[in-house]
Amino acid sequence: FCRRFRDFRLRVLDSTPGLPRFVAPSGGYLHMANSKSALKRVRQIKSRTDRNKVLRTKVKSLRKKTLEAAQAGNAEEAQNTLKQLASAVDQAQKKGIYHKNKAANLKSKTVKSVKSATSS
Repeated sequence: FCRRFRDFRLRVLDSTPGLPRFVAPSGGYLHMANSKSALKRVRQIKSRTDRNKVLRTKVKSLRKKTLEAAQAGNAEEAQNTLKQLASAVDQAQKKGIYHKNKAANLKSKTVKSVKSATSS
C-alpha cells in the first residue's frame, strides 16, 4: 500500500462501508485511521488546530503591530495595541495555546521593547 500511494497527492481512498473515505488534508499527510474513534479524533484535531491557529496568528500580528508603532514613535497607538495584545495572550493562555510562562514572557518582552523604543 505504501509504495502505491507514496506521492501523497490529494487522494480519495475507498474504505469500509459506514466509515468515511480517507482524504489527504491540505497539509499533505495521509491519515490512516483504523477505527471510527480514530477518524473522529482526526476530525477533532483538525478543527482544534484551525481554532488555535486563529488566536496564535492574532497574537503574532498584534505583537508586530505594537512593535512597529513603538519603533515609529507613536506611543499612544503602541499602548492601545499593547492592551489588545495582553488580552489576546491571556485568552490564548487560558485556552491552553500558550503555557503561562510563555504568555508572561511574550507580554514582558513586548512591554520592555515598547518602553525602550518610546523612551529614545
